[in-house]
Amino acid sequence: MDASFSRRDFLTPAQLRALTERSDLQGGLQMGSHIGAILFVGALHAQAMGTAWVWVTGLALGILLNFLYAAQHELSHATVFKTRKLNEVFGRAIGFIQIFPRDFDQIMHFAHHQYTQDWDRDGELVREPYTLWTYLLWLSGITYWRNRFFGVIRRASGVVIEPFIRTEEEAKVVFESRMHLAGYGLVAFGSVILGSWAALTFWLLPMLLTKPIHQLQNTIEHLGLSHENDIMENTRSTRANVVQRWLCWQMPYHTAHHTFPAVPFWKLRELNAKIEEKAGQVHRMGWLEFQREVIAKLMAKDESAYPMDEVWIIPRSGGRVTRMPAE
Repeated sequence: MDASFSRRDFLTPAQLRALTERSDLQGGLQMGSHIGAILFVGALHAQAMGTAWVWVTGLALGILLNFLYAAQHELSHATVFKTRKLNEVFGRAIGFIQIFPRDFDQIMHFAHHQYTQDWDRDGELVREPYTLWTYLLWLSGITYWRNRFFGVIRRASGVVIEPFIRTEEEAKVVFESRMHLAGYGLVAFGSVILGSWAALTFWLLPMLLTKPIHQLQNTIEHLGLSHENDIMENTRSTRANVVQRWLCWQMPYHTAHHTFPAVPFWKLRELNAKIEEKAGQVHRMGWLEFQREVIAKLMAKDESAYPMDEVWIIPRSGGRVTRMPAE
């Protein structure tokens, strides 16, 4: 299926206009609920200090912090708020928390949308094909955080090697990285002066240690799919319950998001239904189901040995699966 043709076939111009309408209210409700949950669990985490419950509250806090990237992702698309400046302000703040500068992430992510699954041009596919070992390292978060930390430091030093960053964008990316390092330095300095462990206790340690849970979502969306220019074959949605969909800002409807990236997160369920009505069921798997299949495949042979123009990780039932539930 030709991706550009399928887009024109899915929606009428009037339907597309209605689906791309932004809302400060809807964006504020989602943002407020996510930040509110972080503050609430953070308060519980403080109360749990010195008890065994700290492991439970720390786990919950770390998961909520990691999945703030779903907010940053949507803010980069400017689909969270109708007031465009709010998308930038919140995006920069969350990018700081995520150790993932907004401008850099936006450039990388837009290249990902423009060249999805293209080994040479997809901004989120700048890696060697996975072996079982390199995949497990990425799933664990070890290489993820290595790339984030050292990437910011390298770019702050003026060294930009990412192929998806154009020459005219380099100065902006370098400046942004330097601002991030200055901000992290201020946090560290303030923590030492005040003798406070708060930044580690309520931010860095929970976020770093729970990254493997966030990677369950990060790895499922494109791995094991076709590298051809066909959104219905190179993008996978996620079988998810209502809590997962809230936590991921509706990104489990990932095929719908890639088909029309300008549609706000809260309208993706409706968009997904329209796509499936016209094109049939989308590729979809659950987090643990996917991990079981991809690890089994990589135990057999490296990613490079699988066909690049075919889907090679599918549910055990085979092919595409039933529609996402409309709960």
